[in-house]
Amino acid sequence: MLNNLWLPTQASTHAASVDYMIILVHWLMLVLFVGWGGFFVYALFRFRKGANPKASYVGAKGKFAKGTELAVVVAEMVLLFGYAIPGWSARVGAFPSETEAVVVHVVAQQFQWNVHYPGPDGKFGRSSITLISAENNLGLDRSDPDAKDDIVTINQLTLPVDRPVLVRLSSVDAIHSFGLPEMRVKQDAVPGLEMPVWFIPNRIGDYEIACSQLCGLGHFRMRGFLNIKSAADYQSFLDEGAKELLQQ
Repeated sequence: MLNNLWLPTQASTHAASVDYMIILVHWLMLVLFVGWGGFFVYALFRFRKGANPKASYVGAKGKFAKGTELAVVVAEMVLLFGYAIPGWSARVGAFPSETEAVVVHVVAQQFQWNVHYPGPDGKFGRSSITLISAENNLGLDRSDPDAKDDIVTINQLTLPVDRPVLVRLSSVDAIHSFGLPEMRVKQDAVPGLEMPVWFIPNRIGDYEIACSQLCGLGHFRMRGFLNIKSAADYQSFLDEGAKELLQQ
């Protein structure tokens, strides 16, 4: 595998394969850039007015140009069918089951990320649009037994390491884009749709959540934080959050 070089830290199990494809694409672009630049210089010299006082309307002929074009097409097909499509298929065709994955709801809103955890019981409580307020952005019904230990955070996503994570992504207003550069995750959040995205974080640490879609005048403020913890620390996070809720 090629080194990730200038790319962000690889913090998920699929990050290396994404980086490998990105680096191959850049090598192809470098070859094309140098090749076309060299051809341009050659054409300026070869077809200058001094050497060709009379214009030729037939044009240059030869097998080299066609061979080069064919080689580029083959290289692009290899990248598309050998890397891009299989990589995409692996991400959308093999979602982990909710019984084995950590499931969280992330609701995008101008200009913040609302994160909803099911709490220690693993069950999401009921929510209703009629309950939405300035203090309850998700309309969570705390009278529902399953919602009593549900944890809601703003711009703070905490997850365990080495476990599949299934994020159910949605938006309440505009189109946003949920970007986790170190996880090699980017998915649009579209109003009216719930978009699932999954990954397996494999490096404990603190990272950023970016909105990669211009979503309004306050787009620059839509910055969140991703904290990958050990399994024990993640469980402590859930337990402490639920305990605070029950004491209120």
